[in-house]
Amino acid sequence: MDCDYRIYGDIKSGNCYKIQLLMSLLDIPHDWVHIDILAHQTHTSSFRAMNKNAKIPVLEIDGDTYLCESNAILNFLAEGSSYMPSSGLARARVLQWQFFEQYSHEPYIAVARFINKYLGLPEDRHDEYLSKQGGGHKALNVMDGQLSETPFFVGEQPTLADISLYAYTHVADEGGFDLGGYPHIDQWLARIESLPGYVSMP
Repeated sequence: MDCDYRIYGDIKSGNCYKIQLLMSLLDIPHDWVHIDILAHQTHTSSFRAMNKNAKIPVLEIDGDTYLCESNAILNFLAEGSSYMPSSGLARARVLQWQFFEQYSHEPYIAVARFINKYLGLPEDRHDEYLSKQGGGHKALNVMDGQLSETPFFVGEQPTLADISLYAYTHVADEGGFDLGGYPHIDQWLARIESLPGYVSMP
């Protein structure tokens, strides 16, 4: 792709880190603009002009086009690369795991992490934090089961399914999730971290 890219994101956000990680793995040049969500910087008129939903990340393309939602951005950037398979079934399986991440994983693991790491586990959200643990462990069990059969989520090679799920899984302990009982996830994390171009969350 011969485009100029700028990412608007928070360096502590897993959804933003997904984009940073993929761009590093694919060696895609880009600029990064830090957006502080706790300072409500996503609610300014200038930010809402880029994303009416007032959320990060946002990908700016050539200075005048904007794409939102982390997995949509991943899919756009990975088009034509090995991270987005060209065959119909493999491609659908990537999407399957991306939907799983957004609906069965992120609402538990990412939200628990946000309450604990970003907000400092305030008393008025303690019950909500605890309520996320069961769903998070259910998602981790599903992941560990798949990874007991294949080294990556869609077979023998890493895809966007792995990038999407890695972002919040590798910091799940910050949401109170002990990964010690998930040996296949632990091995998978090491495989991701050994990929050429891997970059850690800042």
